[in-house]
Amino acid sequence: MFIGHFGLSFAAKKAAPKVSLGTLFIATQFVDILWPFLLVFHVEKMIIVPGYTKVNAFEFLYFPYTHSLLMGVVWGVIVGGLYWLLKKDTRGALIVGLCVLSHWFFDLVVHTADLPFTPFGDAKAGFGLWNNLAATLIVETVIFLVGTYIYAAFTKAKNKTGTWVLWTLVILLLVISAYNTFGPAPSPGISLVSLLCSFMIMMALIIGLAYWADCNREPAL
Repeated sequence: MFIGHFGLSFAAKKAAPKVSLGTLFIATQFVDILWPFLLVFHVEKMIIVPGYTKVNAFEFLYFPYTHSLLMGVVWGVIVGGLYWLLKKDTRGALIVGLCVLSHWFFDLVVHTADLPFTPFGDAKAGFGLWNNLAATLIVETVIFLVGTYIYAAFTKAKNKTGTWVLWTLVILLLVISAYNTFGPAPSPGISLVSLLCSFMIMMALIIGLAYWADCNREPAL
């Protein structure tokens, strides 16, 4: 799951109008932002296996601290709690926390049976949608477009920047998603540090555009 997470972020803006779209992007992708650092330090493990699924080449061997259901709850409480401490916005903190937790449930749909329930057991789940390319594209794109529509209908641009930055962000996410799906798979020998750097640059650009777009938009009355 990639743009599907961002689709939820867009939709969540309606439930938490005071929370910046950039913050909602961070929330839904929080565990994926944390995960590469744990890979680099060999706390969690992943290998690249070309053709592992129809959609990507990542075989997730061990990632219970970022991608287990229990840790999703823990991270949701932590991130939502930090947001409340900073903003004193109870509704916003609840939505932020739920967005963090949502990552596990969205991943459950697409992952093979590799998502742990807790860091302490062997039970794992995953519906395996990544083994069907067409179904994956349909599900993710629908979630993303519905979320984008909800955000665009709920907010209005304060100026031209609020319009063109939003649609630049939307197009960028669709292009990245298409490249991830149809582009060349990473080499099995690629450095994890290189992957981390590339991923963080991409996420910084996406999140930066989300903050920029949102600060130039306001709820439509």
